[in-house]
Amino acid sequence: MADARQKREFTKLGPGQRCRWCGRPLAVRPGGPGRRRRFCNDSCRQLDYQARRRSAEVGLGDDQVIVSRRELDDLHDRLYALEAAVEDVERDLADARTIADHRDALDHLLEAARPLTGRPPFT
Repeated sequence: MADARQKREFTKLGPGQRCRWCGRPLAVRPGGPGRRRRFCNDSCRQLDYQARRRSAEVGLGDDQVIVSRRELDDLHDRLYALEAAVEDVERDLADARTIADHRDALDHLLEAARPLTGRPPFT
């Protein structure tokens, strides 16, 4: 039986350790032998390999990407919505008086941020 006073262990994130493909934070592994992780899962590793192989075929450098105009416009629209939500929440929090006001502001911000999360990078 576990001791009720036992502390919970949480995964710690290292500074700047992110998946090379999707950018998700990587969990810090305890020190030991082996290479540092570069991907959060096998599918990200595979997608990165395919992208590097395809970019080499068409002569692109590591710092270049091909994105369709529609995908780029969609990303700009989602970022604009998030920027507007941040401004709205900052204004709302300046006048917030109750916990419910803070909760409403947070809900609004999360609603604006959700379209930017959980979506795979351009594939």
